Amino acid sequence: MNCSLAQCLEVVGEWWTLLIVRDALLGVTRFDDFRDRLGIARNVLAQRLEHLVAHDILTREPYQDNPVRHDYRLTPKGRSLWLVVTAMRQWGDDWAAPDGPPLEVVHTTCGHTAVIHPTCSHCGEKVTGPDLRPTLGPGAHSPALLPVPSH
Repeated sequence: MNCSLAQCLEVVGEWWTLLIVRDALLGVTRFDDFRDRLGIARNVLAQRLEHLVAHDILTREPYQDNPVRHDYRLTPKGRSLWLVVTAMRQWGDDWAAPDGPPLEVVHTTCGHTAVIHPTCSHCGEKVTGPDLRPTLGPGAHSPALLPVPSH
């Protein structure tokens, strides 16, 4: 499908995958630590880690020879998922956390809890969905990506 969202979901759309990415963003690198934190079956974790390595989200680096054990570290492509995970966490904080956010992030420069807001890359103004109009980009193969005109 000629859709960047669909392509992203092909790589990270499975439930366990984004939780692994979340933990990797929090500094988890070892198989047993992922398993313990997530409560995930070994075979499922192994499959998800292999998938993430195959898609260049994680690298596998040996840290022990006998038996061979690996650290799983985010690549630049994997680290760039930070914004995706942050947006989903903030949505969960707003709509699915009745007792308040289970995790907050603190901006190290100012020391305050940070909430990330999308802004226009040109003018810096804060934007929301209604402020944006989709147009076809250079990689579009069909106008089907554009919204259906209302009557």
